[in-house]
Amino acid sequence: MVQKTPKAPKVKVYSTPTCPYCYMAKDFLKQNGVQFEDINVAENHQAAHEMIEKSGQMGVPVIEINGKMIVGFDREAIKKALGIK
Repeated sequence: MVQKTPKAPKVKVYSTPTCPYCYMAKDFLKQNGVQFEDINVAENHQAAHEMIEKSGQMGVPVIEINGKMIVGFDREAIKKALGIK
């Protein structure tokens, strides 16, 4: 019997270099061993537009986990989306 390894979640963090909550969110993901793509929307205007289209929000952080959008550093929502206890 072949055992399937759980597929890693696809995580994107839309952030800016001056946002303290962005750093908190990224630190939380790192502490939990979650790999993520960090997207600086201050420099990447196309990504900023994409973030606004997906979330309806202009503020950061916006965290996308397997297509689910989480606005702000909502620790419980992030844990739930990642299946972390």
